[in-house]
Amino acid sequence: MSDIYELMISVDLRDEISEQELTELSWHLGIGPQPERLFIVTAFPVVVDDSGIPVIEDDPYPLLAGRGAASRVGGVLCSALASRADLPRKGWSLMSRQEIHPDEFEKVGELLCWLATRAHETHLLGDGAVGMGFLRFYEAEVPDVLQVASGRVSWPT
Repeated sequence: MSDIYELMISVDLRDEISEQELTELSWHLGIGPQPERLFIVTAFPVVVDDSGIPVIEDDPYPLLAGRGAASRVGGVLCSALASRADLPRKGWSLMSRQEIHPDEFEKVGELLCWLATRAHETHLLGDGAVGMGFLRFYEAEVPDVLQVASGRVSWPT
């Protein structure tokens, strides 16, 4: 049995993103190089075995960089970031479709919470939450709405 989910993010961001943040965001989407310093998701702790002694190291990886055929949810994994400079609502449009395991919810959640603070008001829901996209268990036919409220992602329980 697998615990894979389809994660579909679609959000327009305000034009208040620094160059450093834009560089890191592009890296997380798999469309740019890894920045020297991380500003959005800053820690990627991993326990490694150093001659029988567990050691915690920092091992950054892009969170939404999957590409190609999806192994469990079907279709294609992809991410894109486009400027909205020529549109009335300035900023950036972001789209990502990924396969995600619950072990990744925490790190991806950090990125989603950051995105929610920069989302255009069109993504605000009536209860103050920010609509970010959809999450679907790979065997389910219907996805759940993915939203961020009070700095927390509404992951399945």
